[in-house]
Amino acid sequence: MTRRKKTRSLADKVTIRTGKRKDYKKWRHEHPDEITSSRRYTQKKAQQRKLQAARKMARQEEAKTLELHPSRTTEQHGKDE
Repeated sequence: MTRRKKTRSLADKVTIRTGKRKDYKKWRHEHPDEITSSRRYTQKKAQQRKLQAARKMARQEEAKTLELHPSRTTEQHGKDE
């Protein structure tokens, strides 16, 4: 008769959801449709996105505009110097 290996953790032996992190992660993986973000979290993220967009717009407005196709005379002038 072979001896069973002793385990320190009871987490693998538990068959019901006990509220432990490992059990909760397993439950979340098995029930993705029952999981929704909290209202506070979604509001916070929406606010962060608004702030990020505002900062991006401010950066774009203060940046100088570059010519897409500079004229040939300015390119040649730059080489002569």
